Amino acid sequence: MTQITPVILSGGSGTRLWPLSRAQYPKQLLPLFGPRSLLQETALRSRDACGAAPLVVANNEHRFIIAEQLAAAGVAPQAIVLEPSGRNTAPAAAVAAFLLVQADPDAVMALLPSDHLVRNDAAFGQALAQAAKAAAEGMLVTFGIAPQGPETGYGYIKQGAALPGHAAIHRVDRFVEKPDLKTAEGYLAEGGYSWNSGMFVMSAAGYLAELATHNRAVYDACQAAVDEAQTDVDFLRLDPAAFEACPSDSIDYAVMEKTEKAAVLPVDMGWSDVGAWHALWDLGEKDDRGNSTKGDVIAEDSSNCYLRSEDGALLATVGLEDCIVVATADAVMVSPRARADEVKQLVDRLKADDRAEAVHHRRVYRPWGNYTDTDQSAGFRCKRIVVKPGAKLSLQKHAQRSEHWVVVRGIARVTLDERTWDMGVNESTYIPIGAVHRLENPGSEPLHLVEVQVGDYLGEDDIVRLDDTYGRAPKPSA
Repeated sequence: MTQITPVILSGGSGTRLWPLSRAQYPKQLLPLFGPRSLLQETALRSRDACGAAPLVVANNEHRFIIAEQLAAAGVAPQAIVLEPSGRNTAPAAAVAAFLLVQADPDAVMALLPSDHLVRNDAAFGQALAQAAKAAAEGMLVTFGIAPQGPETGYGYIKQGAALPGHAAIHRVDRFVEKPDLKTAEGYLAEGGYSWNSGMFVMSAAGYLAELATHNRAVYDACQAAVDEAQTDVDFLRLDPAAFEACPSDSIDYAVMEKTEKAAVLPVDMGWSDVGAWHALWDLGEKDDRGNSTKGDVIAEDSSNCYLRSEDGALLATVGLEDCIVVATADAVMVSPRARADEVKQLVDRLKADDRAEAVHHRRVYRPWGNYTDTDQSAGFRCKRIVVKPGAKLSLQKHAQRSEHWVVVRGIARVTLDERTWDMGVNESTYIPIGAVHRLENPGSEPLHLVEVQVGDYLGEDDIVRLDDTYGRAPKPSA
């Protein structure tokens, strides 16, 4: 088998599975079908199938949780490349290709979305092996999914003539947009059509050559972004100015619909892009009334529903049919199953109203651990803070709030101006406005601490970082 490097594309805006997914915690980070997240499953599956560590291209805002999840899954990536802003899949693929070609001019890459479900790992591995041979010969191969019905939520690929020497792979006749139901039914009746999976196998150099021909602006911007990239702790940061000047475009539009080298390999591998809540109902186990449930749920006289409760809350329904109900600690979403695609419009409204529920959960993850907002009103905010063993927050100060800390579990090491000391359970301290301070966990168990903030302004941007283990403090000027 031709050696393949898996490239995992981990962007995402956290809109289609709201309220479970959020802008700072999109669906690839969620354990939707078991104990591991979609990102972890993708990383393990691709590493095992390719026999190589993945290269991850990720949103800067998700960097720490991505690194943590990969470490928890036992996957050591070749690199985690950080995009300063989202620019769709064509630039992400170009960045990966430039990096791979630097190490190996003949590199073959598999471009894989981090938020897709694949249930047949064996079929996935076989498809990679078949596609790699054609990719080594210069073809840009996309995986087409054998249609399971007249789906209107996917784009389609019409296959052309079989590729010489590759009986299962066909040249692409054309890509078609998401059809209406009548058109989709016609595609299935005609045959030779596949769903567009958004997965690709191609030579890194071959992709760059086609990109240079068909979309030079993306090529030039990505080359500059890689040439000026900087290493930051465990990450590779693309040059912000160069990358943000890059046009936003998908691989399909930038290259695949224009190139003469596009090929499609139809595959049946138990695939779903998990694109809306009804997909989880389709894929989930169901009771004798057709309900798929997760969490503490009681469904009375309800049928054909997807019912999910997070954070331990009881979700109870009476007389519901064909509905989706998802409850989290800070939001409840109710929708007819047939209108689940419209959740994105709901999130757009939340963003327009500047609602925090569009951005993050009540529990917010940080590289040192997490915090959960437990209460807030005018002039005060209460958090439960959990610090991982050996981790520490930045050395910082606040201009508009004071803080009171109470240890409820573990050991806290506190720095306050010139003094440093340890606190145990039921001990507390006060951090005045403007005081330089730091919290760290010197112990071997997680530190749990209650923080009460008091002040006129309690936003997260009232932090001046003076020093930070995770590279978040401003660098001193030369």
